[in-house]
Amino acid sequence: MDPDPKPFAELALDPELAVPVPFACSSAREVDPRRVPQCALSRVCGICGAGLGRPIAFLGSPDEAARNAFHFPPAHVNCAESLLAAYAGVDQAVLGQPEPLRDWALVTTAGFEFVRAGSEQVDRRPTFQPNSLLSERRVVRPLG
Repeated sequence: MDPDPKPFAELALDPELAVPVPFACSSAREVDPRRVPQCALSRVCGICGAGLGRPIAFLGSPDEAARNAFHFPPAHVNCAESLLAAYAGVDQAVLGQPEPLRDWALVTTAGFEFVRAGSEQVDRRPTFQPNSLLSERRVVRPLG
């Protein structure tokens, strides 16, 4: 059984990177593939694990924002902003990204679709596709 939702300040710290480990992750680097559908289908925050209201935030690369398809689960806006602040200066790939990101996209929406990859797709990870864009901003973080 999964643990109860935790306030952001109470998330476990990654032993290697000393940053909070979100609910949807097995470490600061890796997204737990079991938690991704749980976040989608139960409509819980990928960061704290609590139920989602509106607006909903998505964090990802600028490419993910341009494609309107994010791999990291939905989050509360405050959780997403807190996570970006906590990861500032981390110069490694985190949150399931294949490479370190300097620019992050933070998109808010009122709703989303959870799309599982088809067998013909090269990237088999499911995506979250916002269906009503409320806002989008780029967050540039210093690396290293």
